[in-house]
Amino acid sequence: MKRILITGAGSYIGTSFESYLKLHFDGEYEIDTVDMIGDSWREKDFSVYDSIFHVAGIAHSDSGKISEQRAKLYYAVNTDLAVETAKKAKADGARQFVYMSSAIVYGDSAPIGKRKVINRDTPTSPANCYGDSKLRAEQGLFALEDETFRVVALRPPMIYGRGSKGNYPLLAKIAGKTPIFPRVCNERSMLYIDNLSEFVRLMIENGESGVFFPQNSEYSNTSELVKMIAKARGRRVRLLRGFGWLLRLAAVFTPLVNKAFGSLSYDMSMSEYKVDYRIKKLAESIEETEK
Repeated sequence: MKRILITGAGSYIGTSFESYLKLHFDGEYEIDTVDMIGDSWREKDFSVYDSIFHVAGIAHSDSGKISEQRAKLYYAVNTDLAVETAKKAKADGARQFVYMSSAIVYGDSAPIGKRKVINRDTPTSPANCYGDSKLRAEQGLFALEDETFRVVALRPPMIYGRGSKGNYPLLAKIAGKTPIFPRVCNERSMLYIDNLSEFVRLMIENGESGVFFPQNSEYSNTSELVKMIAKARGRRVRLLRGFGWLLRLAAVFTPLVNKAFGSLSYDMSMSEYKVDYRIKKLAESIEETEK
């Protein structure tokens, strides 16, 4: 039986991962969680755990310029806390550290009408301090790696599922109200929470190390996604052409437009793994999220 410590209490990813293991692999893993607020976590013995799954962090919820104080908080939590936790894990004798990074280390989505496909040769280029804080954490973590301490950095795209935050609930809210929606041709990589949970389990089970890019087996399109969500709710949304110019104009005034309707995808070959972790297809994952 592998013992796993989730560092970061109350996070969507951490609680979902724990629930997933208890539902599908009950009795095969022993899971504990420690709160990373304050200093009490420093007193916990990490030596009894095979893997540390670090989910503590500040999510990117800002648009536009942020204050210097907010920027410092990103680095203090997303970078410094992650590296300090890994140092303790290594010193205590834990064998693996799994870190939740993000596709944001490659910068923002492409503008509406443009395509952005990330492959293994694409250089990292964070567009804000959130992405930079994640990338610096990765660099600090891999500096600790040796033959007895393995580091995994996950760079997932947008994560969604029942109870998730971010863009998905906003699209779901729209799908629940509007009878029409703009038809936009974009391409997005996404990752359903159960697919992520299975991937993390495999990282731990197989003692992996390195940088990984989990995503669903299918790309999504924002317009079709809204239509799919509405269908799962028993509604019908009609997609209308001809709104591209209006959205491009709106994108001049707010970055949220490109965030929702721009393109950002991983080359599918980057996300292949020796074991299939994508247990839910896109349509099925939407049904599961909305039911």
